[in-house]
Amino acid sequence: MNIELIKSSLSEAYPTWNISDNDSCLVITNHDGITAYLAVSGSQIVVETLLFPVSKVSDKTALNTYILQTHKIIPLTTVGLSEVDSEWYYSAFGTLSSQSKLESVQIEVETLFNNVAELIGMYEEFLI
Repeated sequence: MNIELIKSSLSEAYPTWNISDNDSCLVITNHDGITAYLAVSGSQIVVETLLFPVSKVSDKTALNTYILQTHKIIPLTTVGLSEVDSEWYYSAFGTLSSQSKLESVQIEVETLFNNVAELIGMYEEFLI
């Protein structure tokens, strides 16, 4: 799927979002100020947002255990670790096939944005 086609589709469906190109990905900021990055790579589309730096976690082992025990609560969003500018972050992401319908891409991005607040709320007891 063409990233410009995705950009056009998202811009039309969500006119209040700021969507720009950055190298080979889209930078998407919703009306709440949450930023996600969408990339098409081979047979996959990945959309990801950073949650918080690992350095802001009081007990990493406890948080990691909690994430593994509760990840089924939010089944369409996966939590992982991502390195950005030599700093590690907990991130939330979703993936789908590059053969997906544009509507499915819209749903994936919107779902990720909706799940961010819930994830941060679930993990706030582990944050400094």
